[in-house]
Amino acid sequence: MRDRRGTWVTQVAGGRGRALASYRLTVTRGSSQGKAVQVRSPALRIGALAGNALQLDDPSVSGIHCELTHDEEGIRVRDLGSLNGTLIDGVLVRDAVLTRGATLSLGATEVRFEPGDEVVPLPASEAERFGPLLGKSAVMRELFHVLDGFAKSDATVLLRGETGAGKEAVAEALVQHGPRANAALVVVDCSALAPSLIESELFGHEKGAFTGAVSTREGAFERAHGGTVFLDEIGELPLELQPRLLRALERREVQRVGGSKPITVDVRIIAATHRALEEEVNRGRFRADLFYRLSVLRVDVPALRTRKEDLELLATHFAGRSIDAVTLERFKQHDWPGNVRELRNAVERWKAGAEPMQSTPGWPAASGSDIKSAGEPAGAIDLSRPYLEQKERMVGAFERRYVKALLAACKGNLAEGARIAGVSRMAVVKLVSRHGGE
Repeated sequence: MRDRRGTWVTQVAGGRGRALASYRLTVTRGSSQGKAVQVRSPALRIGALAGNALQLDDPSVSGIHCELTHDEEGIRVRDLGSLNGTLIDGVLVRDAVLTRGATLSLGATEVRFEPGDEVVPLPASEAERFGPLLGKSAVMRELFHVLDGFAKSDATVLLRGETGAGKEAVAEALVQHGPRANAALVVVDCSALAPSLIESELFGHEKGAFTGAVSTREGAFERAHGGTVFLDEIGELPLELQPRLLRALERREVQRVGGSKPITVDVRIIAATHRALEEEVNRGRFRADLFYRLSVLRVDVPALRTRKEDLELLATHFAGRSIDAVTLERFKQHDWPGNVRELRNAVERWKAGAEPMQSTPGWPAASGSDIKSAGEPAGAIDLSRPYLEQKERMVGAFERRYVKALLAACKGNLAEGARIAGVSRMAVVKLVSRHGGE
């Protein structure tokens, strides 16, 4: 029978909270032999780079080699795309649960794992809401407690979670509860811009800096002066632009494309990604120094399948009324790979009288003959120009028209605009940040 020490301890603090058991890691072989850490936190990284909770002086260990986390099964180790892999008692693993006395082999280093006897309560909020976030599950109330503390800080925050899990809502909650709540919030979606345009979007450009720069434009950092910059999908930022972003974060100053003078900015940075940036660092696709500069504070946004206690609360909120028991039961049986975003869409279909689960795996997809065209974007296709450039131009033209109409309809009330558009408030902020001033 598996030794359950070192796992989550549930039903503490009157049944409303959780706790985790401590454990100890000791280096038993390698150049860091004798080094040890006592762990009382939900997550720990091991690797050769400074910034890891257990830093190993071993050239055969990757920069951020593996991560240890707690879950209901115990202490779980996950390899982060390391060069030489992670072994447990001689067996190569990608993701596995540790048992008492297990030996981790990382390159030429061995680390012994021993569960401890100390139980560390995890503080949790009593509230079931934090800004736009809803949840009564223990994991969400723990998140609310963490966010309440982080909101009061000016430190950079990295949000990590699956697509659709609610990273935008977490960013919005941090802003709403922080000292910059009434200042500018500028959103840059690094996945929605062509690489050639990201630098200008972030840092601005001078008139004539490149073809098409017909006027001077302030970048996101300048527009957000005194407020917050939200860098969504930061993992998509091209490698060649990462040094410029790092300098902006460290010096709090930017230089426009084609400019000659640095511009001082006062901003808080919140970044989000669905990627495991540690793995991107090991593969050479993301700078380690930028990763650590972004993850001063880190928030892991839980997937919906890990907090199904919140399904009824969320579904009822999206519907604006109660949902029948049969539909709720179907919701509970689903794994929600698209997370909260998928649930919102399912509820919208249910409200419209349609099959709520029709777009999920197992349901037949619409055939080509069933798809009705809503009209193609204006503008001729020019095969002599890059695809992404033309796509950006066409999508941008539509977005500009849409934002203009939406702002007129909602009279500048972004919450009302989000309701009209059927998207989150943060999605509307993104659109306005990109096109509202054009």
